[in-house]
Amino acid sequence: MARNKRSIPEINTGSMADIAFLLLIFFLVTTTMDVDTGIIRKLPVLDEEQEIEDMQGNDRNIYEVYVNNKNDLLVEEEEVDIANLKEGTKLFLDNNGRDPELSDSPDKAIISLQNSRGTSYEMYIAVQNELTAAYNELRNDASVAKYNLNYTELPKDKRRVIRKMYPMKISEAEPFKQ
Repeated sequence: MARNKRSIPEINTGSMADIAFLLLIFFLVTTTMDVDTGIIRKLPVLDEEQEIEDMQGNDRNIYEVYVNNKNDLLVEEEEVDIANLKEGTKLFLDNNGRDPELSDSPDKAIISLQNSRGTSYEMYIAVQNELTAAYNELRNDASVAKYNLNYTELPKDKRRVIRKMYPMKISEAEPFKQ
């Protein structure tokens, strides 16, 4: 008796590689990647002719903002609610020498921001947002008064004029180790 030798059928794997590549491309195309965005800040240009004393300013033109490790906001050594930070900053910047306790002019005003190492990231960003909003509102008001247009609608050369009127000077010192 002769045995029938049956051959085992082979599975065609030629298209498996194509399917794997198609799945790989599909997942690469449909997957979204988180993009970390930072705070947009332009560092001032270092002027070789400018003296160190000129950069420091006097105490009247420095607006001290401090956030401690308990996320308490202190402005000029007084506790302030974050909702009032923007208005206080606008008053300080746009004083133009009227109040002897506030800045001489917006171009001389410096905001000194200090944080404790224990300050939460959310509080840090909230303070940054309020300070930036104060500058943005002052720039927008000046733009409407001078050109009858919002700041965002101005051409670049006119934006430069408004930015020169209200330069954003936020100094971030080293955080305290509390």
